[in-house]
Amino acid sequence: MIQRERIVQELMELCAISSPGGQEREIADRLMATLREMGLTVIEDDAGAKIPGNTGNLYARLEGTAPGKALFFSAHMDTVVPCDRVRPVIRDGVIYSDGTSVLGGDDKVGIAAILEALRVILETGEERPTIEVVFSVQEEGGLKGAKVFDTKRLEATMGYVLDAGGTIGDIINAAPFQDNVEAVLHGRTAHAGFCPEEGVSAIKIASRAIHKMKLGRIDGETTANIGMINGGTATNIVPERVTISGEARSIDEAKLAMQTRHMVECFEQAAREMGGRAEVKVRRVYPGYRLTEADPVVALALQAAVAMGAKPKLLPTGGGSDANIYNGAGVPTANLAIGMEKVHTKEEFVPIDALVGSARFVLEIIRQAVK
Repeated sequence: MIQRERIVQELMELCAISSPGGQEREIADRLMATLREMGLTVIEDDAGAKIPGNTGNLYARLEGTAPGKALFFSAHMDTVVPCDRVRPVIRDGVIYSDGTSVLGGDDKVGIAAILEALRVILETGEERPTIEVVFSVQEEGGLKGAKVFDTKRLEATMGYVLDAGGTIGDIINAAPFQDNVEAVLHGRTAHAGFCPEEGVSAIKIASRAIHKMKLGRIDGETTANIGMINGGTATNIVPERVTISGEARSIDEAKLAMQTRHMVECFEQAAREMGGRAEVKVRRVYPGYRLTEADPVVALALQAAVAMGAKPKLLPTGGGSDANIYNGAGVPTANLAIGMEKVHTKEEFVPIDALVGSARFVLEIIRQAVK
């Protein structure tokens, strides 16, 4: 069975290791040693050289003892900042940081849950399918590690990412596609005091474009946002150039295409109307996915959740995870809720019961896979 004190101690130790994106070396070394001590074969890929960073993704494999398809489990090693000196503390059955940093439970809760489930499987000697583990780098910076991971290395035809908030047993079965929209708006400079009528304000073009733009919650599956604006040189100069960065997301790719096109057209139309010019570039950040109860990866997770006494729910999300990348590569992957709360803040926390429950969920998925 899951050892409560052991998994708590492991999470406390992992959280105390600083691992901002691009600097996961220390935690990767710790995890490689741990996995090898457990008897898994472990390799580090060349993601560190490609992205770049000081660490690659870790791939580990535990050979199966029973017939059946291999499974893979994944979590990411990096955390958001500030994480230089994380001091985990326990209060009333909940693990927090001391308030000066993030906890790093996103995603070290996922890592700890996978490790604990593996330990129990090995300790009990029970039958298991082949189990593969991917601990990725630089997830927080745009899923960069997963993007360069060679999924052809996987024997598994389906898997699970442990990287979602929510109740244990919840399964994220749908996540959005995301496009980034980068616009450079060109006007015409002039002295703002002597001859403003000779200028065309790029900031005014931006204002008109954004005013016309549908932003925020577009519908139940689609969102859009303008996140950064930069331009101008002085208050007495009509600004000739402004750069704007925004995004659109949707679980429905056709809806995303429509929203992205709308944003591009708003920039271009505003520039034409005011005598300026717009350069707009669109970049697909990651693919989306949608899984159903009929997909084996979801069916197995539902079966495992019920077996452990949970009340599973299939839920969509508005955020991306490594699961987006694996699904995009043709490997059906569900994202499992692991109970972490207030992630990316200094108030981040995880209840110990949720930590234990996450490990139980992984363990039960492995057990159900051989039944």
